[in-house]
Amino acid sequence: MAQRTKKSVPAAAAAEKSLRRPSGGSVTLDTLRDRINALDRSLVKLLNDRASLVVEVGKLKRAAGLPVYTPHREAEVLERAIKMSQGPLPERTLEAIYRELMSGSFTLQQPMRIGYLGPPGSHSHVAAVRQFGSSVQFENLHDIAGVFTEVQRGHVHNGLVPIENSTGGGIAETLDAFRDAHHLGHSGLTICAEVQLNVHHAMLANSEPAKIKRIFSKPEVFAQCKVWLARQYPAAELIPMPSSSRAVESVATETAKAIKARKIPDAAAIGSELAGQIYGLNTLFARIEDNPENITRFFVISRQASQRSGDDKTSVMFTTADRPGALVHVLQAFERHAINLSHIEKRPSGKRNWTYTFFVDAIGHRDDPAMAAGLADVRTHCRDVSILGSYPRSKRIL
Repeated sequence: MAQRTKKSVPAAAAAEKSLRRPSGGSVTLDTLRDRINALDRSLVKLLNDRASLVVEVGKLKRAAGLPVYTPHREAEVLERAIKMSQGPLPERTLEAIYRELMSGSFTLQQPMRIGYLGPPGSHSHVAAVRQFGSSVQFENLHDIAGVFTEVQRGHVHNGLVPIENSTGGGIAETLDAFRDAHHLGHSGLTICAEVQLNVHHAMLANSEPAKIKRIFSKPEVFAQCKVWLARQYPAAELIPMPSSSRAVESVATETAKAIKARKIPDAAAIGSELAGQIYGLNTLFARIEDNPENITRFFVISRQASQRSGDDKTSVMFTTADRPGALVHVLQAFERHAINLSHIEKRPSGKRNWTYTFFVDAIGHRDDPAMAAGLADVRTHCRDVSILGSYPRSKRIL
């Protein structure tokens, strides 16, 4: 495991000093820094000018009873900012800046609380922070059903729940929570946005890599890092935990005890880098997952529907009529109206054995004429149809 060599402090200081000395007509380091400082003054003023307008927007929204978080507007702002950029700032950096700007804007309009599937440091927590920024308040809710309940009761403004993983498939707990919310009559809940997170795993510990003998994490995480672990730590004991966040917390506690007892810690955890920051563990190795394209898709649920953005999805839950070919007829109804289905899942209906509830994501908004006609057609072949929400289609991976 190779280590990087760092330039010595005296050498670095000498190199910087040479950049300060003018050479002919060249620009010096001090000149460039002066220009940056001047731009920073202008930027701060412009940002506060923007914030003043945001405050006025908040007043109008409150008067009209409109939600603070409007995903269609968020998508519009991000798209426009990225299109306006001529570089060299990377798109990803520009997006992060604007997401944090919007996070501050939420707080200026109204303090916002976001519920997520805990514990702190989970990938749901990572997705929530990247989507909503650091200016909002996050609530650690202990299960997916709890996120639905707290949104329904108004204890949090929005909730973020995982719906699908690119390697593991649909998240059964979330699908069942949608089904159960409908059975309980919680029809006021709606999907207002979707979020895509590139899931990365890190080896976290406050010990030298060579000293690691035990590694804690969730069994699914071990499976996603199987090749890396077999190559780098073939003799290590893999200890399963209920979640990767709990693994990080446990290793942090155990490490603190070992250090206090003047013993060499030999435990590490695999989890998110955010979890390492929260619980005080260093990142020994980042991005150790075998599949770097492991994406988890999340839904943002709310009591406020999202407006049309021009590039939307609609999620639908239905139970087919009890007759031959009913599911085929439903799918044909979508086809007749030229509606593309991007995702389909099924779960037990929870009412009778061997009956199922189906979930589909369809491209388009429920208010689009083709979608409205297609859904009307679908209803003729179903015992029950629920529109879970229409929302802007996620175009970027966080």
